[in-house]
Amino acid sequence: MEQVNSSFLNNDPLNISKYDTRGFFDEMFSAAGVARPGVEFLADKLSALPLGELQRRQRAADHELLNMGITFNVYGHSAGTEKVWPFDLIPRVIQEEEWLYVERGLKQRIRALNMFIDDLYHDQKIIRDGVLPEYMIQSSKGFLKQIQGMNPPRGIWCHITGTDLVRAGDGQIYVLEDNLRCPSGVSYVIENREVMKRTFPQLFEGRNILPVETYPEQLLKMLQYVSPSSSNEPTVVVLTPGIHNSAYFEHCFLAQQMGVELVQGSDLIVKDGFVHMRTTRGLKRVDVIYRRIDDDFLDPECLRPDSTLGVKGLMQVYRAGKVALVNAPGTGVADDKAIYAYVPKMVKYYLNEDMILPNVPTYMCADETERKYVLENIEKLVIKPANESGGYGILLGPKASKEQLATYKELIQSNPRNYVAQPMLDLSTVPTLCGDSLEGRHVDLRPYILFGEDIYIVPGGLTRVALVKDSLIVNSSQGGGSKDTWVLRNESNGV
Repeated sequence: MEQVNSSFLNNDPLNISKYDTRGFFDEMFSAAGVARPGVEFLADKLSALPLGELQRRQRAADHELLNMGITFNVYGHSAGTEKVWPFDLIPRVIQEEEWLYVERGLKQRIRALNMFIDDLYHDQKIIRDGVLPEYMIQSSKGFLKQIQGMNPPRGIWCHITGTDLVRAGDGQIYVLEDNLRCPSGVSYVIENREVMKRTFPQLFEGRNILPVETYPEQLLKMLQYVSPSSSNEPTVVVLTPGIHNSAYFEHCFLAQQMGVELVQGSDLIVKDGFVHMRTTRGLKRVDVIYRRIDDDFLDPECLRPDSTLGVKGLMQVYRAGKVALVNAPGTGVADDKAIYAYVPKMVKYYLNEDMILPNVPTYMCADETERKYVLENIEKLVIKPANESGGYGILLGPKASKEQLATYKELIQSNPRNYVAQPMLDLSTVPTLCGDSLEGRHVDLRPYILFGEDIYIVPGGLTRVALVKDSLIVNSSQGGGSKDTWVLRNESNGV
């Protein structure tokens, strides 16, 4: 751990009684100095530490991240593309009872989404029955006509999903969006826990916190399960677009943790109806490709012809059922923020169940009546493009200028299908070390769901925190950071 001259430390105790929730729902405190049930232990430990000690441990954590090479890339960043992963030392705690509720909701959602995607690429019953308008699918950028009628191994389309959750001012947890193409960030869940254990082990004493370290093992188990090969040890690879991708660290990390090869498109070749990997000993058949490149770039023969990232002929092998692609091509149709608005109807249609975890109320600009409401109330709403990610293209109406509002009105009117609107939620906050004090910063949560023989969800997931005061944008590409997320086991369950 980093050594700091104690004479330069601020030895004043951390006064949590002055912590101001500012009227937001705070994950740790119900009021100034009043910890929520189950997290009193954390408030007590923090209040017993001098501020300087916390600051020293935060610097030590930053140093660990630097030494471990835990980075991410920011496209177009003026100071260079690669940055050390921003991390805050104060963990977010979720009680097991609440986590079990979240798990039930996520499992329900992923089952319905998988059935929806399968239906879209086959009979399209949900359209024929009038639950979903056909034009919503035909105009979706994520819908791939090339794979109509395909059957992925085991009937699973969305093997890996990162679902973004937020808590509003009323304490209710909402699903903000689904990420089913190439969701990133799970490596930081694992590394955040490792850094916490190295720099602040005292916080873990006497606490039964559900582990996150088994994710790579669970991921490999799922990848092997969907292999079309009868081999007991199918060959799995991670396909990366290369070092300039924002999540390249994660691609390397997961391949290393699973003990499989990290490859680029140029390392793979289609021969004799199978995908092979070039090795020093010749060609080796590949059974499962965990692909971290977008659909369009997978195969220049079938999809984007100018792609140099994919493998020529890959989709033909996939259609023949001789290789598994994870996630399956075409799952991006369910990433569409306009399609998101129909998920409650999907759950009812396919499962005959009511939603456990509700959506954020969403206005469809493609609908004339709802579009009229959005245009008349744009200064109160959050406007989102249907297919952007990373926090890009979002307009926060209450914080926008008149010029920005006018611009987005024009964008909506020119292409209404591409925009949805939602009320601006007061996202919950979590105490965050900001200079010489603890201050509340807005957060969301991205749990990671693996769909294989069964459904596994890593306990907690990635808490993303808006490090800029009053900001609601938590994405790392927009100045956000992260926290270790603890699911605290209820000892009374006897587990």
